[in-house]
Amino acid sequence: MARVLFHIDINAFFASAEEIKHPEYKGLPLAVGSLSSRGVLSTANYAAREFGIHSAMPVFEALKICPELNIVQGDYNYYRSLSAQFFQYLHRYSNMIEPASIDECFMDVTDTIKRYKRPLDLAVQIQNGVYETLGLNVSIGVAPNRFLAKMASDMKKPKGITVLRKAEIERKLWPLPIEEMVGIGKKTIPVLKRYGIQTIGDFASPDNENLILRLLSKSGYSLIQKARGNSSAQLNFSTTHKSISISRTYPSDIYTLNDAMERLKTLTNDLCRKMIQENQKGKLVSISLRDTNFHNIVRSVPLQTYTNAYVIVFEAASGLLEENFEEVGYRHIGVSMGSLKDANRILEQPSIFETPIQDTDSILAQLNKKLDHKDLFKASDLLKKGNEHE
Repeated sequence: MARVLFHIDINAFFASAEEIKHPEYKGLPLAVGSLSSRGVLSTANYAAREFGIHSAMPVFEALKICPELNIVQGDYNYYRSLSAQFFQYLHRYSNMIEPASIDECFMDVTDTIKRYKRPLDLAVQIQNGVYETLGLNVSIGVAPNRFLAKMASDMKKPKGITVLRKAEIERKLWPLPIEEMVGIGKKTIPVLKRYGIQTIGDFASPDNENLILRLLSKSGYSLIQKARGNSSAQLNFSTTHKSISISRTYPSDIYTLNDAMERLKTLTNDLCRKMIQENQKGKLVSISLRDTNFHNIVRSVPLQTYTNAYVIVFEAASGLLEENFEEVGYRHIGVSMGSLKDANRILEQPSIFETPIQDTDSILAQLNKKLDHKDLFKASDLLKKGNEHE
């Protein structure tokens, strides 16, 4: 049976949060960002977007377009608190929730939705409940997999509910311009358009498959499959609330994957050392990235076994980073381990990375202990004895 996934996205989160705190701004053009004329905007409400104002726009340019624009400095502690309340509310309906960023998540409602006479009643109830409880509008995408659910939630904003079935992708998904496809980087779009890939349908077409694989190398195949409606329905979430995390905010923004990887190595090393000190192992690796516009993404991957080994954890974390990195500039990177257990309570064979390294002498000693006579020795010892008799 196909899974039923919701992708739930808070509409214009930072701006909406400011409207809750400052009701006098409601309905007026509002943006969150630097108060300096040389700064940039983090986000804007829908009234401001009608003027063409958007995130990452310089403040002086925004004020030129809309002189009556209200600009407030971001209160990120307040946003994090509101985000925590948002996720707490969603847990009333399902514990199978994977946060995607501070203001969006995937939710598996396959079992929950069976309790409703009309399936969309659940989406409506969640949408109305978030607004009544927190004053926030959300858009919800309903689909059988992650990619389609995310695309569906973007199709109708604000306060939309969109169902996207695999049978509907030719009509609903493929006509969309390629820049609306989740997973395509901003720098990749002009390259694709140069080669005639204008829509998601063009990207999904078998006629363009070899071209796309040549242009995008290893990420191309996965993206083609998504454009054809094939994506994972598996969510990554911790079954416990306990986790260990290490994060850093950097004095200068990080723009290259190599620099980000170097930072991630240090963070992962610190994380594994902390887990060992606390005698913990985990099975869910997550990374968090915060860009220069304070947009956060969180990505996770489950492991096959419980571990606190650096090699295994870094392999998982670096894969997440490589898959999600864009050259937008990151000011904050974090790595965490969830689904923790006390290491002493885990009855598992150690992996090859966790087996203590033994020298040749100790290995031979263990083998000879099992023999009646000490028959095994190193060739170097034989050579030494020969030299002593010369």
